[in-house]
Amino acid sequence: MSHLHAGSDLALEKLRDLGIDVSRETCDQLEALVYTLERWQKAINLVGKATLAEVWTRHVLDSAQLLPLLPREADSLVDLGSGSGFPGLVIAALRPQLEITLIEVDARKSAFLSEAGRQMRLKKQPKVIVSRIEATPPLNADIITARALAPLAQLLAWAAPHRSASAICLFHKGKGWQLELAEAMKDWDIQSQSFSSVTDRDAVLLRVAQFSAKGLRDR
Repeated sequence: MSHLHAGSDLALEKLRDLGIDVSRETCDQLEALVYTLERWQKAINLVGKATLAEVWTRHVLDSAQLLPLLPREADSLVDLGSGSGFPGLVIAALRPQLEITLIEVDARKSAFLSEAGRQMRLKKQPKVIVSRIEATPPLNADIITARALAPLAQLLAWAAPHRSASAICLFHKGKGWQLELAEAMKDWDIQSQSFSSVTDRDAVLLRVAQFSAKGLRDR
């Protein structure tokens, strides 16, 4: 990429603070993602217009902060409702050995995801599935992610068929996440940890290690 987007230096510095060292090649890939996003944003609404000026912190850094929480031994990741590629395409650049699948029902957003992956010249191109999450055949993933998609109870229902036996879920959650967790626990037994977000003091990264629908054990 010929240009370095405003805000990228700050985002990369914050990543280094998290122990994430971004190579020149990876930085180029992330710049290609941002460049492609800005081009496509003119035609389809991929991210909130107000956040576009701060895309490196609001979206790239926000996605990349998941990296220290990803199990080293994981082989596969499924990103639910990938939309604009956050966090799926960011993780694809930072963890190139992962087999990544992006599920997105909107055909235009799916086209963007495929094009952005090509422009990024990723070592492993993520698989893009154009489908509703609940209509997608089980994927047996080690990691399941979702960002700004749905309440926790719904995310767990969508994630359940796609997880491997030892899978973890990592969900970006904003203000009110504790209420969401309490609501979800009415229907699910959940083992979870929360980690403070570096981009929003009211937000967390919610790591769900195990979950099961209540009542299943009684049947």
